[in-house]
Amino acid sequence: MTRVRTGWMLLMAVGLGVLLLFPLTSPSYVRALTPTFTPTPTTPVATRSVTDDEVNAIAKKLYCPVCENIPLDTCGTQACEDWRQLIREFLEQGWTEEQILNYFVERYGERVLATPRPRGPHVLVYVLPPVFVVAGVFLLFRTLKAWRTAAPDEEEGVLETGSPASSEEDPYRKQLEEELRKRL
Repeated sequence: MTRVRTGWMLLMAVGLGVLLLFPLTSPSYVRALTPTFTPTPTTPVATRSVTDDEVNAIAKKLYCPVCENIPLDTCGTQACEDWRQLIREFLEQGWTEEQILNYFVERYGERVLATPRPRGPHVLVYVLPPVFVVAGVFLLFRTLKAWRTAAPDEEEGVLETGSPASSEEDPYRKQLEEELRKRL
């Protein structure tokens, strides 16, 4: 009886420990612990002239917040105009492309990125296609090899018997010919 009670107490202690430590492993808690510098658009930095090509190079990597599946550089909505203007201001203040993309991801989530970052479940987007290609090539190679080894065996059988269906060696063919002679 005491062993059962001790087992249940141990199980409850482990469960309680997991419940208490689980929030400490969540991504939001870990992200809160990592120090990050997120400059704001009002950070005073020397301005520089920015071309439309520089703005569009970054806007191409973002999706429109209003429309579905339309890159920011080609969308004509007012929201996209505002975002492109914000990108221009960030570039004039000296922000890097990575800082600008991080700003939009922090505000609107990963869904604004045209290409998902290789973290968490998004790693599968980068890993699975090459795995499928390698597996497909392997299966194709094995299938072709099996066909090649099976084909010479059939040809040898044809060469040994002379004709594949000679009436002297095939009892079924002999019977069929006899039945046909009787009916005709």
